[in-house]
Amino acid sequence: MIAPDAGVADWAAENIDLGLGLGNVEPLVLGPAVVPEITDPADAEKDTELAVLSAVAHGNGPNGLTVVRAALVALGRLDQEHAMVYFQVIWSGLREPMRRALEALVMERQIEGETTFPFVRELMDRVKLAGLREGKLEGLREGKRDTLLRLLARAGIVLTESESARVQACTDIATLDRWIDKVLGAKTAADVLS
Repeated sequence: MIAPDAGVADWAAENIDLGLGLGNVEPLVLGPAVVPEITDPADAEKDTELAVLSAVAHGNGPNGLTVVRAALVALGRLDQEHAMVYFQVIWSGLREPMRRALEALVMERQIEGETTFPFVRELMDRVKLAGLREGKLEGLREGKRDTLLRLLARAGIVLTESESARVQACTDIATLDRWIDKVLGAKTAADVLS
């Protein structure tokens, strides 16, 4: 098991008694105490996978940016596909402050004309694009929910608390469109939300 949090690593490493005299299991846990903190890019290049584990285990710590930077240098020697997979592993283990610091580092390198981490920029662009798409979809959903609620109010149809919660929880655009279409001629909320 890989546990970037020291408390979780300690808990997960506890001996498990199988009971009934069947013995016990000692889980193998890779946590911050076991994984070395690799800050030197030369050391990271010697063992890329260990550098990735180091970035996951220590990337949010006091030397996090240095550890992540060393791992990225090592990833730069891999083919694009493998580098992106390893980068995703590192990225998913980072908390928001470190993600912002990493984005700033990549942007700074791009502005300076360095293309040391091209796979990072490409992946971050994909993540941002996916976020923008999701944001646009959520805006569309919110607009449709608002339209539905306004039409219901104009039609004099009052929603119960559970019906209102159902409308607010709906994320399916086709369902929202169907409900909007049903408002005309509806007498009750059940007529619309069926």
